[in-house]
This record gives sequence, C-alpha cells and structure tokens, in this order.
Amino acid sequence: MTRKITRALAAIKKGTQNKLFLGNLDSKRDWGYAPEYVEAMWMMLQQDKADDFVVATGEAHSIREFLDEAFGYVGMDWKKIVEIDSRYFRPTEVDYLLGDASKAKSQLGWAPKVKFHELVRIMVDADLELLGEKCPGEGRKILAERFDGWHKWEHQVVSMER
Repeated sequence: MTRKITRALAAIKKGTQNKLFLGNLDSKRDWGYAPEYVEAMWMMLQQDKADDFVVATGEAHSIREFLDEAFGYVGMDWKKIVEIDSRYFRPTEVDYLLGDASKAKSQLGWAPKVKFHELVRIMVDADLELLGEKCPGEGRKILAERFDGWHKWEHQVVSMER
C-alpha cells in the first residue's frame, strides 16, 4: 500500500498519472524500514539459541496519515487526487496492527532508527528520484545520519526498483 502511494505521488508530480485509487484510509499499521528489519533478522541469527521476536516500530498510523505525510512533504493536497474505490476494500481487513519489539530491544539490543515520518520521506524521495524528479532530499539525509554508511542512498533507490 505505501509503495503504491509513493510511486503514484512521483508519477503525479511527473505528470504521467492523474489519480490514485485506494480503499480503506482508516486502517492503521505499524510500518517500519525494511533494511532495519533485515538487520534485526541478522541479529536473531547470531543468537546461540533460536527464539521468536517481534520486529516493529511500536507506532501505528493510518493510510490517511501516510497520505498526509507523503503529499504534505512535497506540498500537495492528496484530497484532490485520491479517490476511494470499493474494489480496494479487503473483506477481512484488520483495522489495527501494532507490534511490540520490547523483547528484540532487551535481548538483541535492536530498536528502530527510522520512525514513520522519516520512512515516508525516504520512500517519497526515492520514488521521485527514480522518475527523474527533484526531491526534497530529507530521505537521503536520514540514511546518512542513521546508518553509518552500511546502508547508502544508492542502495535504497536501486532496491526499491527491483
């Protein structure tokens, strides 16, 4: 869902798309940054004994909040672009998903470095850049500040396209 939004935003900025069709804007999810989750998985594999962990940010945000954040970041009003389409409503929709990563923090020393608004900026910047559009650039700065070079912006843009 989130990638559908940021890709559409980039295409709309470029002028190759006019509308974005979505379903339930009120469902809430705990969205996190995939490379960090892979890092947590690697940390799990380094343990002497296998165990179960929840990898999450501990924050739940709605699709509506994602739209506010993504479109607001580039100075656009999503309410003029997004249309609700009943085909995108899920019959078994879970309205609220929130993870508790306290065990991962206490036993692995893992905690997310990227929070919701930062994740949105990374995704919007990467999708704009992929289409050759000018991006605000905060996403690139976030990666440089938080990941000590192990995850570079160039990897973000490439990995999102594959």
